[in-house]
Amino acid sequence: MSRRFTTAGRARFPAADPGAPATGSPVRFLLWLATRHRGSLVLATLFGVLCTLAQALVPAAVALGIDRGLLQRDRDALLLWGGAVLALGVFQAVVGMLRDRASTTNRFGAVYGTTQLVVRHAAHLGADLPRRASTGSVVSVSASDVGHLGTALEGTARGSGAVVSIFFAAVFMLATSWQLGLVVLVGVPLIAAAVTRLMRVLHGRQQRLREQQGALTDLSVDIIDGLRVLRGFGGEKTYGRRYREGSQAVRAEGTRVAATVADIAFLRVLLPGALLVAIVWLGAHQVGTGRLEPGLLVAFYGYAVFLTDQLGQVTAMLDQLTRANVAAGRVLDFLRLERERPGGTRPLDDDAAAATGLPLHDPDSGLTVPPGRLLAVVCGTEGDARTLAERLCGHTDSAVLLGDTPLSAHRTDDVRRHTLLADNDATLFAGRLGTELDPRDGAPRDGDPGGDGPRDSDPRDDRPRTEALLRALDTASARDVVDALPDGLAHETTGGREFSGGQQQRLRLARALLADPQVLVLVEPTNALDAPTEGRIARNLGPHRAGRTTVVFTTSPIVLESADSVVFVKDGKAVAEGPHRALLADPDYRAVVTREVLA
Repeated sequence: MSRRFTTAGRARFPAADPGAPATGSPVRFLLWLATRHRGSLVLATLFGVLCTLAQALVPAAVALGIDRGLLQRDRDALLLWGGAVLALGVFQAVVGMLRDRASTTNRFGAVYGTTQLVVRHAAHLGADLPRRASTGSVVSVSASDVGHLGTALEGTARGSGAVVSIFFAAVFMLATSWQLGLVVLVGVPLIAAAVTRLMRVLHGRQQRLREQQGALTDLSVDIIDGLRVLRGFGGEKTYGRRYREGSQAVRAEGTRVAATVADIAFLRVLLPGALLVAIVWLGAHQVGTGRLEPGLLVAFYGYAVFLTDQLGQVTAMLDQLTRANVAAGRVLDFLRLERERPGGTRPLDDDAAAATGLPLHDPDSGLTVPPGRLLAVVCGTEGDARTLAERLCGHTDSAVLLGDTPLSAHRTDDVRRHTLLADNDATLFAGRLGTELDPRDGAPRDGDPGGDGPRDSDPRDDRPRTEALLRALDTASARDVVDALPDGLAHETTGGREFSGGQQQRLRLARALLADPQVLVLVEPTNALDAPTEGRIARNLGPHRAGRTTVVFTTSPIVLESADSVVFVKDGKAVAEGPHRALLADPDYRAVVTREVLA
């Protein structure tokens, strides 16, 4: 089932950005982005205004050169105004370069700043993220919407300069010929009003298109994830038909958006062109009657062409702001997502937890996890395993107790540091395999400024981490997977796609073991493996986790045989506990385990 954003309450931006608004509309978010880059934004706007003003002065300088130099055969005047045109051109080129430099700073600053917000909030949501937002929605925000925000911030410099230059040209023409100036003053607002009206239509259609694209992306992700299952009962044709229907709906909506964009592009050419024709015709009539000098007619023609380009800049800025408004709304929808379980304030002391160990108890199910032991949990209902695992790790709001204290009373970061839920949905990231299995492999040491560059320390400092990694690979029976790679742990993985399902499962288990949390919760860690490999892992898991708490949700008799104790959960309640062989006398327990053997 596709999952959409749920937007309830106010947008809370990450604490790392204290200047971000606590609540807000898309417009307020855009204003906040602008204030974060006010220095470069002011420079870009200033340079944009100076650049277009220099360009706007060129027709006036050309007119003076024609009237006072060329027509009157005055060489000095011709050289003076010709030099003025050259100086304006050089000044425009230099200031335009500075404008583009500052605008690019604004663009990438907005893109990277918003990306940081999104990534920090995604990390803040943690395990709640897959339940609160679909994969397609998150990808759309991070890959598309942030780009529209950057483009809008970049386009403000050109758009602002265009607005000022239009005003300057209108005043110049109004002072020179009030009839031509009036045509410009009336024509420009009419053109802007017509384009703005179409922009509003485009805004609504773009919003609908984005929603349909997000839904289609969600459907495609669901189909890819469940393709093997769909093929098992012939459901790929049904879902293929649903995808085609959704794709056609997106295509139709995209056609409507393209038609609106085409109408706007048509008006961008037609309306300024009509204004240009009117100005040239009226100016030529005034030259013929002697009310306007020939040089000024050339200037008016130049201003008409100039205004056409500047009106295009203004409408382009409006288009960018429209897209940015939609994108800002999507970003805010994401930033409004909150954890299902609010974090507590009580710290969880590392030394106390490591030295004494505390039991975990779930009052709702009656499940108790003793500290420092390997506990296996058999669930009669498939969904109970996931539900209980998330409760024990504090991923959902529950009444689970750590010792005598509710787990929810502790700080979320502390709980995450002490507990780890490892399931078969965990992702193997692209990169160097050794680093992806052990993220601390590339972390900076005490006194090092960072971990990105080469190390100058003694290579022997890496031996403990390498030995721990190899030991985790041995426990997970994954050493052969690494040995088969040409570069071993230095192999550049593409996200695990080059590994089989069983190999990925063993690598994920090795990564979880290497993290060495106080409480490790595993959900079906060996269901994709053959019996001999599963037996090796079952024998090695207990000794590897000696002194630590390990909970394995499984129905595999091989793993159950190696556990210190087994708890049987039926209908969400713990109904029996004891060794695996003793629990086989329970017909319900035996039915669940036998079903696994037959499968």
